[in-house]
Amino acid sequence: MVKKLKRIKVEEKLKSLGLEVFTPREFRGVFGVSQNTASKFIATNIDSGLFVKLRNNFYTIKDSHPSQYLIANKIYQPSYISLEKALSHYGVIPEVVYAVTSVTTKSSREFTTPKGNFIYQSIKKIAFTGYGLCLIDKDNVLMATPEKALADYLYFVDLKRVSINDRLELKHINRSELIAFVKLFERSSMLKLIANIYVEYKKPRKIY
Repeated sequence: MVKKLKRIKVEEKLKSLGLEVFTPREFRGVFGVSQNTASKFIATNIDSGLFVKLRNNFYTIKDSHPSQYLIANKIYQPSYISLEKALSHYGVIPEVVYAVTSVTTKSSREFTTPKGNFIYQSIKKIAFTGYGLCLIDKDNVLMATPEKALADYLYFVDLKRVSINDRLELKHINRSELIAFVKLFERSSMLKLIANIYVEYKKPRKIY
């Protein structure tokens, strides 16, 4: 006998479990239904407006409000928030960053979703460290420490993928920790980059 799913009960159950972002596999596990039943229910209720598709095999309840950080952690794994988004969060760069930037050991990817833009940059496995759980609003999300976020960022500066921000705020950056993380990338040019950054940082700032 095929189990009958009721829209209101499904919504209540997912919300009660905190499954604001879910996969078909998680959906099947919660409701004990077949792959076919889950797929049909999800597809039908995207059309009805109950669910929103974030990317293939990742969905959210339309009227729920999962944080962009939580979505970023969930829709492409393994990954953690880093680079410009983390640096902005910590006040290392002054700009507001709208896209959520993360690093991953998988291929670089970018996803444009109804809940925002998510960018993932690939780094080597040996450098995939220096992150932990960070409570942001109501969610525990995986985010780099300030030093690791800066090390990740400088890696892509060194590769000439991005230009260095000329307004880095290094006051609360532990230089020894930064250097330790940079060494994981095994690029001596990054150590020279750090030295140059600190020379520039110590110069008087222009007042406009």
